[in-house]
Amino acid sequence: QVQLVESGGGLVQAGGSLRLSCRASGSTFRFNAIGWYRQAPGKQRELVSAISSGGSTNYADSVKGRFSISRDNAKNMVYLQMNSLKPEDTAVYYCNYFSGGSWGQGTQVTVSS
Repeated sequence: QVQLVESGGGLVQAGGSLRLSCRASGSTFRFNAIGWYRQAPGKQRELVSAISSGGSTNYADSVKGRFSISRDNAKNMVYLQMNSLKPEDTAVYYCNYFSGGSWGQGTQVTVSS
């Protein structure tokens, strides 16, 4: 699988918003489910949200109602819109094929209280 590249992280105050982007190359991207994951310091990586090739979505309970995942297959992009951010959302965020693949560098999201 082609490695995906994350961007869009940053420092934001609690209650703020960020939009993360995940870019892939190759023509098979549109046929794959993609997940957004995060890893906070001292914690295991966890699945935050996923989107199927057909656009079905699911979310971790901790982000339901605040985060929204979407994809643009024409651009080979997946996005994670994060609203009402909380300090506990602070982590490195990664995107990856739901079926597995190599991990990229991720993008740091820091939410200050």
